Amino acid sequence: MRLATLRNQTRDGELVVVDNTGTRCTSAREIAVSLQAALDDWGRCASKLQELARALAADRVESTPLASRTLAAPLPRAYEWLDGSAFIEHVILVRKARGAAPPDTLLTDPLMYQGASGVLLGARDPVPLHDETMGLDFESEVCVILDDVPLGVRVEDAAKHIALIVLCNDLTLRNLVPAELAKGFGFLQSKPATAFSPFAITPDTLGEHYRDARVHLPLCTWLNGERAGNPDAGAMHFSFAQLIAHAARTRALTAGTIIGSGTVSNSDATRGVSCLAEKRAREMIEHGSPQTRFLRAGDRMRIQMLDPAGHDLFGTIEQEVIPA
Repeated sequence: MRLATLRNQTRDGELVVVDNTGTRCTSAREIAVSLQAALDDWGRCASKLQELARALAADRVESTPLASRTLAAPLPRAYEWLDGSAFIEHVILVRKARGAAPPDTLLTDPLMYQGASGVLLGARDPVPLHDETMGLDFESEVCVILDDVPLGVRVEDAAKHIALIVLCNDLTLRNLVPAELAKGFGFLQSKPATAFSPFAITPDTLGEHYRDARVHLPLCTWLNGERAGNPDAGAMHFSFAQLIAHAARTRALTAGTIIGSGTVSNSDATRGVSCLAEKRAREMIEHGSPQTRFLRAGDRMRIQMLDPAGHDLFGTIEQEVIPA
C-alpha cells in the first residue's frame, strides 16, 4: 500500500491512497483526513486503507491523476524526527576526516539525534541556501514512521510498530557541525528542514526485500544528472528494530514519530556515496584534502529506490538548491 499527502489549505494536507504505478490516487478522507489522523488510530485505519488500496487497484473507486508537484511530505509536520546513524562505515569515515575518533560504543550503542520536525519538505520542494560557506550537503536515507510505541519496548517487539517506510534527504550544513558539536549539546542550526519521498509505503509492499527490520535494496542518488552512489540500504549495522528500542528506552514514542537510518553507506567504495561528506572524507584520506565542493545554488539532487523490475517504490525526491 502506498499513501501520500496532497497539499491543501490545511497544514497537514489530505491523505490519499496511491496505485501501484504511482500515477493515480483516491481520497482517503472518509477513513482519515490526514496521515497523522490515520496513525493516531492505526489499528482501525490500516485495514480500511488496505481495502481502499485494493478497490483502487480494481478500479472500483473514483480516482484522479496524480502529479508529484501537488504532494507534500507524507507527514508535513511530525511529532518527532529521530535520526540514527546505523551505517558504521559512514561514521568511521566522516569522523576520521575531521580528526575525531568514533565512540567506544560504536558497535553496541546506536548514535541518534533529535531533529526539528515542525516543517518537513516535500519531494519537489526547493532547498533554500542562505550562505554557500555553510557547506550544504545531501544525505540519502531510509526512514520508518511508527504507530504508538510503549516505553521500554524490547527489540524483538519493536518492528511491529513500523507502520510505514519512506525515503528522506536529511540535509546538513557541514561547516556548522564542528562548532555545534564542540558545545557538547548536539545539532541545531546545522540541520535545516528534511525532505521526504512522495509516497509512504507499508513494509509488505517490499515483499522479500523487507526482512530483519531492514530494506534490502540499493538507494540511488544523483547530483546534477550524475550518479553519486547506489549503496545497499540493507547493510545497516543496527536494524530499525534496534533503533526504535534505543529511542524508546526512557520514553514512549507517539504515533507519527519518524526514525531515520542515517546516511546509507557501504564499505565497498565502488557503490559510491549517499552524501558529499563521505566522498570528501575519502578524498582527504587519500589525497590530504577534499576535491569535491559542497552544494551551490542551481545544483539538483535526485533520490530514489527501485525494485529489481525497475519500479519506483517511494516516488522520487527531486530538489534544486536555490538562493534563500
